[in-house]
Formats: sequence, structure tokens, C-alpha cells
Amino acid sequence: MKVLSFPLTKITIWFLFGIIFCYYSNPELDIVLAFFIAFILLFSTSYFLIKKNKKFNPVFGISVYSVSFFIGVITLSLHTNSIQKSNYIHCKKAFENPQALTFTLREKLKSNTYNDRFTAFINTINDKAYSGKIIVNIHKDSLQNPIIGSVIKVNTALLGNSSSKNPNQFNYSKYLEDKQIYAQVYISKSEISINKKFKKDIWYYSGKLHSRIVRNLETAHFNKEEMNVALALILGQQQDISTEIIQDYQYSGATHILSVSGLHVGFIMLFINFILKPIPNTRKGSFIKLLSILISLTIFAVISGLSPSVLRSVVMFSFLATGNHLRRSGSIYHTLLVSMLLILLFEPYFLFDVGFQLSYLALLFIVWLQPLLKRIWTPKQKILVTIWNALTVSFAAQIGTLPLCLYYFHQFPGLFFVTNIVIIPLLSFIMIAGIIVMIYAVFTSPPIFIIEIFEKSIYLLNKTIHIVASFEWFVIRDISFNFYFLITFYLFIIAAIIWNKNPNYNKFVVFLITVILLQISFLITKKEIESKHELIVYNTKKNTLISERRGKKIIIFTTDTISKNNILNMYLIGNFAELKSTHKIKNTLFFNGKKIALIDSSGIYTTKIQPDILILTQSPKINLERILNDLHPKILIADASNSYNMQKIWRTTCLKKNIPFHTTNEKGFYRLN
Repeated sequence: MKVLSFPLTKITIWFLFGIIFCYYSNPELDIVLAFFIAFILLFSTSYFLIKKNKKFNPVFGISVYSVSFFIGVITLSLHTNSIQKSNYIHCKKAFENPQALTFTLREKLKSNTYNDRFTAFINTINDKAYSGKIIVNIHKDSLQNPIIGSVIKVNTALLGNSSSKNPNQFNYSKYLEDKQIYAQVYISKSEISINKKFKKDIWYYSGKLHSRIVRNLETAHFNKEEMNVALALILGQQQDISTEIIQDYQYSGATHILSVSGLHVGFIMLFINFILKPIPNTRKGSFIKLLSILISLTIFAVISGLSPSVLRSVVMFSFLATGNHLRRSGSIYHTLLVSMLLILLFEPYFLFDVGFQLSYLALLFIVWLQPLLKRIWTPKQKILVTIWNALTVSFAAQIGTLPLCLYYFHQFPGLFFVTNIVIIPLLSFIMIAGIIVMIYAVFTSPPIFIIEIFEKSIYLLNKTIHIVASFEWFVIRDISFNFYFLITFYLFIIAAIIWNKNPNYNKFVVFLITVILLQISFLITKKEIESKHELIVYNTKKNTLISERRGKKIIIFTTDTISKNNILNMYLIGNFAELKSTHKIKNTLFFNGKKIALIDSSGIYTTKIQPDILILTQSPKINLERILNDLHPKILIADASNSYNMQKIWRTTCLKKNIPFHTTNEKGFYRLN
């Protein structure tokens, strides 16, 4: 694989290793800077020495890669807002009691049932300057929402991100931390005071422009449901799309078209190139084309709200356009690497964003694998060529992203290739029509006939997606897939492609080694599954849920044996387990020599058994002090089915008795091994 021999590839890889190392180890910045300076000195010394003696080449190479590694470490450290002294996370009193906060709204997020949601930047806490990004939840009512750029003052407390409370649950707290968001506020519009002066930065003007487009589209009587999809397709604004439509796109394997990615920006570049086709491909003409593309992509990024996914795609295709202008057709890998390097230098946390990972993997495999797939068949008819190209691009992207999708989402849309063949021609028309409509809407309300054509095309797209998604049996769900599988499957895929591109004995041996590694990952996973014995008390509010696991088999004890439990389903998928049986919860359980007593709303218990663990559920009205004297448990557990006030009283009682108290509401699920 020639790309691995590029010096830039190795520099980028070591830079990425530096970011990953810093992310998981959190090294001291002073120590990192000391090492960085030392390797800079080594780099400078070896650079001059190799001019006189080539034997210093290995030293120079080591110093270059070490400098790249520590640049990655320093970059992530400097972009970790929590280590900055001015960050609000260091103002402990703001998390304990209401304080006078001022913040500036930056971006509109998807609303939920009760609140309109925004991201915002803290300006001051009690008139003292602070910084940092938060989520603002404003309770829905009849009053108009504040706009992007509004400076808001409110007296409230910051609420820290709550970690996941159940096993294998999506860690929303970690997700927010990777976006440098460490707190939220919940307020109503009646509580806030909005400054008459707005913070007029690029996000303010972007928000104004977006609002103007929406207002002009509404004036033209654009159907609300189709308009929301249009805003997602063209501008990447998914905030107002209904859950049903999003689910249809997920099941059909077309989710990627709802968030602006390389596909959308690629269409925009093709459209601009088509318009600029009359300009000759002279040196001057080529420069005019490049400048027009870069300006158009920048304007598109501003109109779409400067969201991370849009910025990634715009930067990536700006570099591709520049590489094309320089007539360096063989440098597409270089272009991808440079764009990735530049993006991560400014936003290193993008490396841990699923969208970023999927975007670059999809594009890399399209560039690398699609030509190989294309050679399998050479159709002669033009329509077959078009269909075959669409299929090979789709399969290349799907193969490249499949392990990552299984690792994160645990499902696979079996009809993705059908979806792409059907929708890409329609999407091509929608993108071109959409760009025209959006440009029109920047200045005035578009003509009715254009809106009707655009609206009908989106309606047809949604209908097509819905029909494909209705074949639910083609959507393979609940696929267990761990990190071992992720790494070994990618090694297997990469080795298989390298071997197929230029077969020889050594590459075949490497391919066979990856097959063995894949089998070893299955064996390790199987061994880990069989060795697991654990009992878990889950954090569930409506009913009590306890699971007993022995190897692959799971036995459930619950107060509700009928309803399906998503929390349990995530645990089953994450642990390659299967449900053996479900039982009505008992007042006494035994696990690995431990005796467990449970007291529910009846308040009934027996003194015959002296339990090691006492579980309280369904808010029993009891005298806990007397029960502790009778039973002498080693630990007391209260799940989320108990009232908050009762848990406070029980905590005080346990503190007096010096008995550990675990409440799943605060500490999350309880695991007994």
C-alpha cells in the first residue's frame, strides 16, 4: 500500500497516536512540554548532522515522529477546556446554588418534548469572567424563542452532566465532554433577561441568514414536513425532523443523506463546476474556478450554520479542489491526510466523533476500494455503467464503515444498496433544485412553481425511503460487536484489499494471519463471556429489574414480566448474552454464596435470613433503623423506583449505622461479581 510509504502518512499516524494517548492518559502538560522541547532539540541537531553523515537518518526519523506525537498530545491538552482556569467547571458554587449567569447562544439543537435546546458560551458568573460551553434548555411556552447571538442573564445553578446509570448504555456525559460541554441549565423564558445588544459574530449572521431562509420558505407555503427534510438535506439542519422520518432513513440505510457530508458537498462542487464549465481550463481560468468553489463552499458553510459536520466536509473538499487545481491527480491520499491534519489541529476532539470517523473512512474506501470493485464487471450500456458505478461506490463505502457501524449502532440495513440505487438519481435533482431554492430564499420568497416541484421531489424521496424501510426484516438489529472484532475485522478487510490489488505470497500470508487474528478475537470473546458471573440491580424508575448472569445465559427478576425493556436489551447486546428466562421478583435471592433480601412496597421481610445485601424498592414505608438492627446487612441498595425523599432519609440512617448505601439514582447500577 503506497500511501503508507508517504512521509506525511507516518507523521499523521504519530500525530493521531499523540491525540489518543492524551485522551486516555491525561498526562501533565509540563512533562509533555519538557519532552516536546527535548525532541525539538534532537530534531534540529539531527537535521544538520544528516547533511554531513547519512547514518543519522534513523535518529532524524525518530525525532520527526516523536515531535509529531507530542504535537498531538499538546494539541488535545490545549483544546481541553476543563484544564483552563477560566472554565466554569472550576466555579464549584455555580453547581451548588443558583448564581447570576450570563451566556451567549451559539447553536440551535434538536428540541425535546418539554424544552427548546441550544448550545451557549458562558460569559460571567456573578459578574466574574468565565468561559466554557454549556447546553441551555428553555422550557417551551407561547413566547418567541431567543435567537442565536442573544446574550442572556439568568439566576440559576449549573447542572453537571449525569453519567450513564445502566450497563452498556450510551454514555451521554462522555459524548458531551468530548464536545467540551460539562454542564446544562434548565430555565423558563419568564426567568431570563435578554440583552438588547447581540454578540454579532459569524454564528449570529449565520443564524440570521438561516432564519431568513426559513421565513421565506414558509411565506412560499412550503409544506412543513418536506421543508424540514429539505433543510437537513441542503443545510444539514436536522433539528425539526420528526422521529418517524429519521427512523425510516435509519432502517433504509440512508441516514447519511440527512446530515451534510462529502456526498452533499460533492454535489455542490459538481454543480459549481457545471456552471463554470464555459471558463477555459487555462492557468487563469483554473484559478477563477478554484476561487469560485472555495467562496461558494465558505458561503454554504455559513448558511448551514457552521455545524461540525459541514465544516469537516467543506475543509475536506476545499483541499480536494485545491489539489485538482494544482493538477496533482495522484495526490488524493495526500489531500485527505492534509485536510484531516488541519481539522484535527484546530479541533482534535473531532477524532472521537463518530461522524468524523465515518466520513473519512467512507471517502478513503471509495477512493481505495471502488476501482477494485469496478473492475469486476465492465457493462457496455450507459445506464448500466451509471448503476454499476453507484453500486460499487455504495459497497466500497459500506465495507469501509461496516465494522464501525456495527460497533456503535449494532444494526445493519440489508437494503442499503437498493436505497442508494433508487435515491441517488433523485437526490441529484433534489440537491440541484435545493441549492437554487435556498439561494433564492436568501433574498426573497421563491416562486410557487419552484417550491411545488422541490416539495414534490422531497415527498417522493420520503415515500421511497419509507417503502424501503417498511421491509423491516431486512434490517438486522441487535448485533453484538466488541472492540476486538472492530480491530481484527479492519485488519482483515485491509489485508484482503491489499492482497487482491496485487496478489503475491507475502501478502497472502499477511491475509491468513489476519484470518487467524479474527478467529482469536472470537475465541477471546467466547472465553470472556463464559467466565462472566454477575448480578446487576438496574436503575429503572417504573419497575424493579435485577439480572443474574452465568456465562451467556441471563435470568431476569422483575416486577413487570410483560413489557419489553430497552435497558436490558442493551445489556444483552453489549455482553453477547441471551435471555434464558424471566421471573417475578422474589424477596430472597442467592448469588455466589451471597444472600440478598428485597423489601418492596408491602414492607414485609423475614428475620430468618441475615442477608449480605438488602435491596429496597417501590418506596416501602418502613422503619429502616429497626430493620438494620434485625438483619445486619453489609450494604443497602435503593433502586430508582423509590422516592427521592425516602432515599434521603435512608442515607442518613445508613450513615448513623456506618452501613454503605448505594442509590442507583446517583451512583448508577449495582454490580455483584
